[in-house]
Amino acid sequence: MQATTTTAAGFNRAHALVLAAGHLTLGLMTPLVRAPGQPADVAAELALAARAGALGVAALWTRDVPLIIPQGSSGDAAVLDDPFVWLAALALAAPQAAIGTAAAVLPLRHPLHLAKAAWSLDRMSGGRLILGLGSGDRPQEFAAFGVGEGRDALLRERWAVLRAALAPGGDPALQAVTGGFAPTAPPQARIPLLAVGSMRQSLQWIAAHADGWATYHREEARQQGRIALWHQALRERAGGLDKPFVQSLQLELLDDPHAPAVPLELGLRAGRHALLAYLERMAGLGVAHMLLNLQGARPVAAQLEELGAHVVPRLPSMTTRTP
Repeated sequence: MQATTTTAAGFNRAHALVLAAGHLTLGLMTPLVRAPGQPADVAAELALAARAGALGVAALWTRDVPLIIPQGSSGDAAVLDDPFVWLAALALAAPQAAIGTAAAVLPLRHPLHLAKAAWSLDRMSGGRLILGLGSGDRPQEFAAFGVGEGRDALLRERWAVLRAALAPGGDPALQAVTGGFAPTAPPQARIPLLAVGSMRQSLQWIAAHADGWATYHREEARQQGRIALWHQALRERAGGLDKPFVQSLQLELLDDPHAPAVPLELGLRAGRHALLAYLERMAGLGVAHMLLNLQGARPVAAQLEELGAHVVPRLPSMTTRTP
């Protein structure tokens, strides 16, 4: 059935553009073209971002990776720019799209610095920021930043300070941390705080404190179960608020539009007809936003054009539903 729960009000533009559109929306992980061990080509990425915005892609996302650490069997290491500087450039290149972190590593960032960066970026982009937050997953980074055990408690403490620092109209809870001196002027609207991954917290804690939950691709029956658990947690801990469920998807969009879907690690290889059918099903399960990580041998620009011509126009008919 369609959602009948109450939706929280008072959010910035990004919330309506991406998380509360009433139908499935698409986002893209950036940089869109990644060469192992090399920083992104800024000019090329800004051109792709501009094109994505013009084609109706709802959001452009990036990751927070403090150190260059080889990952996976290939040993490739991510070489990413500071997420807030990077998103500022994307916001100028694609003024139609929201921008988001997926995710800023909260245990490695002081919440007052994070609040100031987020508020500044949201203000300069005209209310288009979604602040995705995570607990991090690279032990080497925690050692380098002097963060030891107790990251779960540290995340909760920093989340509370961040939320207070970004509260529209101010929050008296900030008095205990800063003596009443705020890092920003009080925002005019709420910046959505999105929990990315498990964050070393219970789903009930996430439902109570976050403005939405983002997690990775799973086989459809398993994902349906996760979405049902999310809505159960919302009923128990969030007073019936309809907080969005966001999913990432590794996607290789093939030249052949009729190619069937084949599973990839955390995603799919498919032609556009199979992709559309998959997106329709996921919207029916309750996914509000699909964050695509484009990959494969086919040029990203060609995949982007096909998404813009044949997939994005179909999204308004993919009504997001709740269990």
